[in-house]
Amino acid sequence: MVTTTDHKYIVKNETILSGEPIIVDTRTPVRTIVENRRLGYQPEEIPEGLPHLSLAAVYDALSYYCDHPDEINYHIERNRVPPELIDPRSRER
Repeated sequence: MVTTTDHKYIVKNETILSGEPIIVDTRTPVRTIVENRRLGYQPEEIPEGLPHLSLAAVYDALSYYCDHPDEINYHIERNRVPPELIDPRSRER
């Protein structure tokens, strides 16, 4: 079941990522946009790596995060890979 939010481009779908907030008509979670921003990408750069997203959707995801930081931070932490499980060879890049 799809649940709308107070943000035009953000929905929750129980069958996608257990209802985590996602960009409408995609499987891209809001946390992906937030984490890209934390990595230093400007909002205008994010659709270059995720071309299925519009700039408006990116800004709406960031706006959703501003309105719901605890919820998105929870999903970020829940999906974080513990450092001991990351192959050391991937850090050499």
